[in-house]
Parts: sequence; C-alpha cells; structure tokens
Amino acid sequence: MDIRKLQRVIVDALEDVKAQDIKVYNTSAQSDLFDRVVIASGTSNRQTKALAWRVAQQVKAAGGEILAVEGEATGEWVLVDAGDAIVHIMQPAIRSYYRLEEIWGDKPVRIKLGTTASRRAKESDA
Repeated sequence: MDIRKLQRVIVDALEDVKAQDIKVYNTSAQSDLFDRVVIASGTSNRQTKALAWRVAQQVKAAGGEILAVEGEATGEWVLVDAGDAIVHIMQPAIRSYYRLEEIWGDKPVRIKLGTTASRRAKESDA
C-alpha cells in the first residue's frame, strides 16, 4: 500500500475514535524499518485499546497488513505495527514522559486533520 494512503487510513481511523493530538512524522531518513511514525493520545485505557483496534481493522480493510499490536493488556501505551508505519497510542502522562516527538519529530508530515465525517462529506460533494 502506498505510504500516503496508509497514513491517511491510520489518521482517519484515529479520528473516528476521537484520538487527541495526532502527529505524523516522516522517518524514512532515520530508519530503514518504517517510513512513518504516528503518535496520538487517548484519554483512558479503554480508548487507547479502541483506537488501536480501529487502526488495525481499518488498515486491514484497506488491504494493508498489521504485523503486531503490543501493549493492549494495560492500555497505557499501545503500539500498532503496520509495516511502513508505526502507530503509538498513548495516554497523555505516558506521552509527555517518553516524548517520542523529540526522537522522531525531525520531519513532520503535513496531513489534513479534522473530523473524518466532514472531510468525507466534502469529498463526496466534489
């Protein structure tokens, strides 16, 4: 799957379950293992688990592959490995403690954020 399509599917899935502070970073120059890191926050264990589940389901539905999901037992930090994109879904305290943006944040990707439903409505009008 094209990386732009994959990151769009991931961001849309995160927005569907109301993830907060979604950031996408181009990591192709920093790692040969993946091209994007997506970081998002969930407000509770239940929400982080739901976000991870939604990302995995939407990536699979779009024809992508999920290699692994880690951290579902506690739900404080759930990692979804979608091959070319790694998704970190964290509760705010964990996110501020580990500050992954400082590690991966050299090249933010500009991606339109907003409510998925309103964007889909605009696309169908075009």
